[in-house]
Amino acid sequence: MRTSIRLPAVCAALLLALPLAAVAEDEGNLPHADNDIRNTASLQRGARNFMNYCSGCHSAQFVRFNRIGTDLGISEDELKANLMFTAEHSFETIKSALPPADGRKWFGNAPPDLSLIARSRGTDYLFAFLTGFYADPARPTGVNNAVLPGTAMPHVLADLQGVQTAVFTATAAGENSAIPAIERFTLASPGTLTPEKYEEFVRDTVNFLDYMGEPVQVKRRDLGVWVILFLLVFTGFAFLLKREYFRDIH
Repeated sequence: MRTSIRLPAVCAALLLALPLAAVAEDEGNLPHADNDIRNTASLQRGARNFMNYCSGCHSAQFVRFNRIGTDLGISEDELKANLMFTAEHSFETIKSALPPADGRKWFGNAPPDLSLIARSRGTDYLFAFLTGFYADPARPTGVNNAVLPGTAMPHVLADLQGVQTAVFTATAAGENSAIPAIERFTLASPGTLTPEKYEEFVRDTVNFLDYMGEPVQVKRRDLGVWVILFLLVFTGFAFLLKREYFRDIH
């Protein structure tokens, strides 16, 4: 059954006791996405999540629907019924339902294309970003983000995640200029999904974003193993041939 498009916003997941390392400014301390690009079922769910919750604002101009169907085992009829909200033909790319002018008017900047976002920022960053929204009445959208403070993206998936608040570390006396770090999140209002289910929701979405950044990466990695094996075998034969040629040379 065809699902209607919802307003922009990729997802945020709920971690009730997210450690300080998960929201540290150092991106090397981000939580691991643990996504599996070989998990076709996860990629199918991620495609559903992206088209229903992200494509309202974000495009993926380097990814075609027929490529998604071929790689993920989705028929053209299923593509048209469940994923192709902004396209008439399967050879078209993923277009945003939001005109760029409206995006700039509503958010200050047009929402970015997400074709290469996983390659640009990494899956761990995306997972931390999508799980890092918290209530902030000082922001125009009413929310802020732990890894991207001041983000213009609204958290319109609060009905799934619920609303979480940030607990900040206390700053020492005389350090008023210091920005306190987030120690953990607490759940202020539950959503329709459990924390575990919502984390799975985010992981599936990040998995699909990772796939979009390089749809051939699984084949590339598999082929790379055979290439390395060939080079190792070829090196062995080349070494033996060298010994044969130079055995009478002292």
